[in-house]
Amino acid sequence: MTSLRMDMGEGKGEEKEKGIIAHFPPLIAAQLDYLLTRSPLPIKVEQVSYGSRNARYADRFTLLLPCCLDYIKWDVIYNSQYPWAAPDIIFGLDDDNFQPLSFTGEGQETSQSIWGIFCDWKIKDPSGLLRLILELRLGSSLNLYMGYQRKRVEELDDPRLKFEISTIIPREGLEICLLSGIERPDAVKFAVPLLDLDLSNILVGYPLRHHLQIFLQVIFPVRKRQSEMPSAPQLKLVASTTLKELFDIEDVTLPVWLDGMCMAEYIPNLEENLRAQVSEAIASVNSRRLFIEALVPHFGRPLEAETVFCRRVSILAASGNFSFLVHLTLPIQFPKQQPILTFQSSQHFDSQGMPITSRLYADYPWSPRWDVSEMTQRIFEFIVEECVNFKKFCSDALQLHR
Repeated sequence: MTSLRMDMGEGKGEEKEKGIIAHFPPLIAAQLDYLLTRSPLPIKVEQVSYGSRNARYADRFTLLLPCCLDYIKWDVIYNSQYPWAAPDIIFGLDDDNFQPLSFTGEGQETSQSIWGIFCDWKIKDPSGLLRLILELRLGSSLNLYMGYQRKRVEELDDPRLKFEISTIIPREGLEICLLSGIERPDAVKFAVPLLDLDLSNILVGYPLRHHLQIFLQVIFPVRKRQSEMPSAPQLKLVASTTLKELFDIEDVTLPVWLDGMCMAEYIPNLEENLRAQVSEAIASVNSRRLFIEALVPHFGRPLEAETVFCRRVSILAASGNFSFLVHLTLPIQFPKQQPILTFQSSQHFDSQGMPITSRLYADYPWSPRWDVSEMTQRIFEFIVEECVNFKKFCSDALQLHR
């Protein structure tokens, strides 16, 4: 789920993971490295610790696993003195009744599969930890975590929730969990997958391994008395952070939830609206790409351009012996909204050695009805006029810094 990752650069994320792995003995490090690099879920690691004060290596850590558009924490405890042994897994404080190794009732077959992983544990097989975590987390049996959460909800004495579950449960990827606590009333959260967009066949250069996902988060309060009138649930769209480069999920207006409505009625109209907005956003990407290409006759090839979503481009401009860069940020709503320009001198620097830059320009002539050649021609004319003022601004700034 790209809606739950920390929004950090891929390079920084890999560097952080390598730093964490270096604390562990090689056999355990190989398992953890495999989990972090091969997991289909965006799993994170925190709270690395040592089993004893004088231990050379760490041997325990906390895994943050995505669950129902949030994170759950499981502690993984190895023994650095016996690194070939399988780890212990300690679940969260709210999950005392989660017993995946129980051999009673419906979960016998699943419990045996978990026991099988433990009994056949081979530390030199780096996939062991990942297989164990995925089996515990993703399994749909009532003996595994998502099945356990569903069972908790089904046991509630709330006909409305039972009906919602019965109508929405066939949807692939659906997750359900019970929210409870001392400081808040009980509620049930549904994480409903709406769109799973594979843009690799639509956007040139889009990474094959990245999907853009959109979820609807629905939170129903648990009714204590059946005489209470059911209230509308809390609704929120959640999306992969990368989606912000395509369109802003916060700009989507959710349909009104009518009295007596259920999710099975509400979701189809919402999905139809989202598909239309995604199609419009993809068309905007193509328009931005054509705009960037249309800059070439005026400025030559860009110095730098973001070529997947086509949101940013930098060009080199000159007036006499004064050269400067122009950075263009193309909004998601392009061409309804015009690009924002920033000038950056290549010859003038402040007291910290940073290039002097202009204000943001979004007040030049613009019409979304122009074709891209007209748009770029008008931007070229504006830059020709404004560069005189920018050169003076740079000279004045230098005087202030002396």
